[in-house]
Amino acid sequence: MTGADSDGDPLAPLTVLPGVAEAGDEARGALGRAHRHRTNLRGWPKTAAEAAVRAARASSVLDGGPLQFSDDSSNDGDRDPILAGALRVAESLEGGEGALVGVWRRAPLQAIARLHALAAADLVGDDALGRPRDGTGRRLELLAELATGGTRVPATVLAAVAHGELLTLAPFGVADGVVARGVSRLITIASGLDPHGLGVPEIHWMRRSGDYQAAARGFASGTREGLAAWLVLSAEALHAGAREALSIAASMSG
Repeated sequence: MTGADSDGDPLAPLTVLPGVAEAGDEARGALGRAHRHRTNLRGWPKTAAEAAVRAARASSVLDGGPLQFSDDSSNDGDRDPILAGALRVAESLEGGEGALVGVWRRAPLQAIARLHALAAADLVGDDALGRPRDGTGRRLELLAELATGGTRVPATVLAAVAHGELLTLAPFGVADGVVARGVSRLITIASGLDPHGLGVPEIHWMRRSGDYQAAARGFASGTREGLAAWLVLSAEALHAGAREALSIAASMSG
């Protein structure tokens, strides 16, 4: 996080870091074009469903899981738990119409806990699902305050900050990456930046996993350069995710 500006917005200084505003504007424009594609004007439920699956697979890989289930996964018990959790998270956000969007707007901490319960259902016991580790509560509360009116920065910046903060904090100790990327997606949906969840930024992060991990460390460092690099990479991923959305729409336009 960073210091507040003269109006008291703690994230405002991030918007003037080098390249951040420009990358955010490009991402916003690209997502707008994806939503205006003729296939997505009425057929967005189908394209959103495909986007959700692609997002889940890429998010799974970033947390050390597979891109798809193995051929011998004949029942749910044989399926990889990381990918299974990522798919549950993606399904809960699919199309931007789920109840989780409403929960995020009024009670972000409940939404984060719910995402962890979905992501880690096959990885930890029931008593650990949605329960942050000791010592992480205050920073999660600060994040929730930002999400419920504590900042007026563009959604591209807020999504990146929440994503980076959850990766840094690792509040649950298991499936934190899947949760962090789920929260980023949730913010872009709830804010109206990508209301139907058509973008797939996770693919960009997966393809540039080394840069993604390095940029996340830069965010955690809190330096001006580190924060700028993370915010720009996040916006670039949204832009690339919009191109993926157009590709999905084009493939279904026949």
